[in-house]
Amino acid sequence: MKIKMISLILGGGAGTRLSPLTEDRSKPAVPIGGKYRLIDIPISNCLNSGVVRMFVLTQFNSASLNEHIKNTYHFDHFSRGFVEILAAEQTYGNENWFQGTADAVRQTSHHLRNHDFDYILILAGDQLYQMDFEKMAKYHIAQNADITIATIPVNANDAEGFGIMKVNEYGFIERFIEKPGSDVLHDWKSQVDDHLRNQGKEYLASMGIYIFSRRTLNELFNNYPNATDFGKEVIPSAIKSGYNVASYEYDGYWEDVGSIKSFYVSNLALTDDIPKFNLFDNEQIIYTRPRMLAPAKVSGTLINHSIISEGSIIHGKSIEKSIIGIRSRIDAGAVIINSIIMGNDFFESLEKMIHHPYETPMGVGKNCHIERAIVDKNCRIGDNVRIVGHASLEDEKTDTHSIRDGIIVLRKGAYIASGTVIGYTGKNGK
Repeated sequence: MKIKMISLILGGGAGTRLSPLTEDRSKPAVPIGGKYRLIDIPISNCLNSGVVRMFVLTQFNSASLNEHIKNTYHFDHFSRGFVEILAAEQTYGNENWFQGTADAVRQTSHHLRNHDFDYILILAGDQLYQMDFEKMAKYHIAQNADITIATIPVNANDAEGFGIMKVNEYGFIERFIEKPGSDVLHDWKSQVDDHLRNQGKEYLASMGIYIFSRRTLNELFNNYPNATDFGKEVIPSAIKSGYNVASYEYDGYWEDVGSIKSFYVSNLALTDDIPKFNLFDNEQIIYTRPRMLAPAKVSGTLINHSIISEGSIIHGKSIEKSIIGIRSRIDAGAVIINSIIMGNDFFESLEKMIHHPYETPMGVGKNCHIERAIVDKNCRIGDNVRIVGHASLEDEKTDTHSIRDGIIVLRKGAYIASGTVIGYTGKNGK
């Protein structure tokens, strides 16, 4: 039986927790893994699951995201597949911006009227995972569910940061609580497999991934016209009203990359010998824009546990556990440790570099030391620059960079003059 399902991918709000990476782009457009963007993850999961009709909902800084999708996801004339941007818009019926996840879907639901579907898959645009949505949809149908929520087992420490589901022995959600305190957690354990219980993972957290039956979603919007958020309002109301809300338990890798720290950790985890998120898979392929770039070129550089993207020209001394993005330029003597270099949007011409030798080119200059840092695209870093993050550093925001959780983040297009020192110096704990 062919499952008629359409997907809505939520681009999120202003993405302040990912600032300054989201100052000029929406969250789904943030580069990840050297050559991808966050939006590529949910779209690829959909494509791998046979879900080929997708809308991406945005309202902040959507220009670069729009361009990426336009240049990446093309379907042939005989396919019904598409990936389209739905930006927040004022209409005669509503003059407000999206107020939450449910409000975003409600405001854009009129765009779905001409499509034939029985189920709607709702996804977030800032998560890292690989899931088969066809299996989830079949589970939804087998359970005769009105709503199915993907859940992931977590321990007591992590449970306080999530929406936690109380799931019965039949796989249905009986109760829901948003970010429970430690004093009430003992009431929110669910029945899980023995191997999860032995790990202390007895709590089922919402992943923000939902399947709604079409009729159910329409009814809920009619019954709760003022509800703006799925997790805080619509889902709890549906449970209380007697709808069949099922839990689809997922035991694979999943990471919310909505903050600088989680973004940083998730990226560097890709450099592990056997990463939990597998970019090297024949079936769970991660798709992105097919750029016609030259291979990476490396001269005399010691590289260990790192990802080097195409178009890069590297003469540095060493690169250790780092992500090097497309078209990166790293000059002689540079040391890169535990860092993300996002690369450049274009190559600087040889003519410009020859005729303007005193102008700092894009990339990392000679004898630089960059550690525990994120360097956004098109940055110009001079020679002998030291940029070192450290847990002891206090958060700060300047014209060229920000510090979050001890991680130094250079703004897109930042110019750092030769000899500059940013961050940890080893003196007096700073």
